[in-house]
Amino acid sequence: MQVYEGKAKKVIPLDDGNAIMEFKDDATAFDGRKKGQFRGKGWLNAQISAVLFKVLEERGVKTHFIGVAGDNRLIVERLKMYPLEVVVRNVVAGSLKKRLPLEEGTELKEPIVELYYKDDGLGDPMINHHHAKVLGISQDEIREMERIALKVNEILREYFAERGVILVDFKLEFGKNGRGEIILGDEISPDTCRFWDAETKKSLDKDVFRFDKGDLVKAYEELYERLTGSSLS
Repeated sequence: MQVYEGKAKKVIPLDDGNAIMEFKDDATAFDGRKKGQFRGKGWLNAQISAVLFKVLEERGVKTHFIGVAGDNRLIVERLKMYPLEVVVRNVVAGSLKKRLPLEEGTELKEPIVELYYKDDGLGDPMINHHHAKVLGISQDEIREMERIALKVNEILREYFAERGVILVDFKLEFGKNGRGEIILGDEISPDTCRFWDAETKKSLDKDVFRFDKGDLVKAYEELYERLTGSSLS
């Protein structure tokens, strides 16, 4: 079976219909124009994703997560992935501040959901429901993904707030399993979310690497410690 390798992960199919998702220590930003490698990053993303998938499963959100398969590996259910990124935004940051006349850090009155078409050659453009229909994705499928994304946001926003962290925005990916269900796939980690310290607004995510804000691994470690209550030092 073919092994899929992306910028930050490898997906290794298994004969039983599941797969190994292996997290790499690589980091990329700005469509791959900025690259780096950080020892321990893969382990942290795997462990953080495992924690958050468990939180969601416990609260009724179906995910592809099955278990931890080693330091930087998860066992997941193999899905037929949609070529979409579903982004939920709670606070103005990143590309949103270029599109709305609002200052960075402005809390939105209600979450904004955006759709992006996954295509590196096109630069992962933002699309709407009409574009998705042209791509063969039905309105019912889009609405179901958006419904799940908003439920994930509700659960995780509260979960992180209890730990002194603001969930600024995040990206989700979805797929269909063998039973035809749309479920949450990919990862939920500091690579795919923006996390700010609630008091200082310090970044605890990949923006540390994007904008040279400090030590990437230490930021991820701090987030991991807040989620698990255990110290890595």
